[in-house]
Amino acid sequence: MTNPNPFSFQNKTVVVTGGASGIGFQIAKSFLEAGAKVSVWDYSPAALETAKSALATHGDRLQTLSVDVSQRDSVKKAAAELKNPVDILVNNAGITRDKSFAKMTEEDWDAVIAVNLTGLFNVTKGLFEHFSPTSSHKRIVNISSVVGLYGNFGQTNYAAAKAGVIGMTKTWGKELGRKGFTVNAIAPGFIRTPMTEAMPLEVLAQMAAKVPAQRLGETSDIANAVMFLSSEAASYVNASVLSVDGGLTL
Repeated sequence: MTNPNPFSFQNKTVVVTGGASGIGFQIAKSFLEAGAKVSVWDYSPAALETAKSALATHGDRLQTLSVDVSQRDSVKKAAAELKNPVDILVNNAGITRDKSFAKMTEEDWDAVIAVNLTGLFNVTKGLFEHFSPTSSHKRIVNISSVVGLYGNFGQTNYAAAKAGVIGMTKTWGKELGRKGFTVNAIAPGFIRTPMTEAMPLEVLAQMAAKVPAQRLGETSDIANAVMFLSSEAASYVNASVLSVDGGLTL
């Protein structure tokens, strides 16, 4: 029987990493508003408290957990605290340590790879046995980046990690499709977040001018794409990379 509202997530449980701020917060908020139970994982206790307060109207459908995705023990501990089997995983946690290759330190490389690439492996591996065994609606959505598609000056570590996310997405889509999963990636372009809002106005204007749509994206643009890929409407979309960038990669 066809679901009359494919963007309703009643009785679905969602885990969003890096979900306490920015894009991740909007993703978590959108799922809660669509009726899902959401477990927000984030490294920052302060950000988690702020998110918990902002989302308090959703009551016991919200869970917040302090998790370092680069540490497997931290992921295992959080997985054990989940209240319900998982239906949807959004791998969003990420950091930047931007420098040109000549100036990039080994520590800069290791930190970004540990969170943005190994962290995604750790979370997906740690939650794999926690997905609902009887569900045919198992979704993994990985947040990559347009720089994983075309590179970017000063982001050797970030671009390499995000390109790796795309490689894992395509591989998992092939391996896990027969197990009831779809696995897809989203490659955001220039998105307006509290971090970008701190940039000078002329820099923001230059960024927007590079985009055919002539604007920066909003966090809701990414959340909407996540909702689509997580829905029944996208049940035949698998191992794909959806660029949400206003045409930046043209």
